[in-house]
Amino acid sequence: MPSQPDWDLLQSLQAVIAAGSLSAAAKARGLTQPTLGRHIDQLERQLGAPLFLRSPRGLQPTDMALALRPHLEDMTAAAQAALRDASNAADGETGVIRVTVSEIMGIEILPPILAQFRRANPKITIEVVLSNKNQDLTRRDADIAVRMARPTQNTLVARKVGQVAFGFYATPDYLAEHGAPATLDDLSDHCLIGYDTPLTNLPDGLVLGREVSRDLFSFRTDNDAAQLSALRAGVGIGVCQHQIGRRDGLIQILPNVLKFELDVWICMHESLKGSRRMRLMFDHLAEAFSAYAAQG
Repeated sequence: MPSQPDWDLLQSLQAVIAAGSLSAAAKARGLTQPTLGRHIDQLERQLGAPLFLRSPRGLQPTDMALALRPHLEDMTAAAQAALRDASNAADGETGVIRVTVSEIMGIEILPPILAQFRRANPKITIEVVLSNKNQDLTRRDADIAVRMARPTQNTLVARKVGQVAFGFYATPDYLAEHGAPATLDDLSDHCLIGYDTPLTNLPDGLVLGREVSRDLFSFRTDNDAAQLSALRAGVGIGVCQHQIGRRDGLIQILPNVLKFELDVWICMHESLKGSRRMRLMFDHLAEAFSAYAAQG
């Protein structure tokens, strides 16, 4: 019976799969490249099959490596969650909290909320994951999530704290130069800021009188923060939250045409209900985002 690979070797395997090269993986793990290479060689001997193929594009994972990848991700998430849980002190007001949030919320709205939390809880370390994809709280990719849709897992504690509404906005300078569209048809004469990858799930209320495809946009990027930066710079007309538009001195256009809202939920795994520091963060986020949503 082959020996069981130890966790150190498996961590090296995941690092190489993620990084695509031994040198980058070694840097991520804080190891030398020869040491990490020996880890992969040892794993291949234990498993009896190659894990990577060398090519001009770098290391290409074999089918075996790809089959192991989701299990490695689960093991890594569990190990990181265990370390965060172990960091909890007796009074529950020290340790680590990992929060996941969408890009715009995390860049534009969350920082002052977390600054306020840190002032009240200076011994708690905060980790933030910015992603428009929902991190899996059931496997503890994060501890607490701010989500823009109703959670579906039954193992989560979730609280809806409000809604955020969106509209078309542009800078005063852009409208002074190009004029303000009066109808949806007028948008074809303007530079629209939007996505490069075709949208599959459109929010209710996002109706532009034609198919919402990448061809609709003259400025394309899949990064929400880059879209907002282009909007602020006067590149064209884009969509943003009303609170951000008002704060940045943008002008809303076609207010009676584009109307859609997204729910805001604060979620965490039910196993964390007994952790004082998690409850402190959960309640703080719920109160802060409730107040933010009310401004809309």
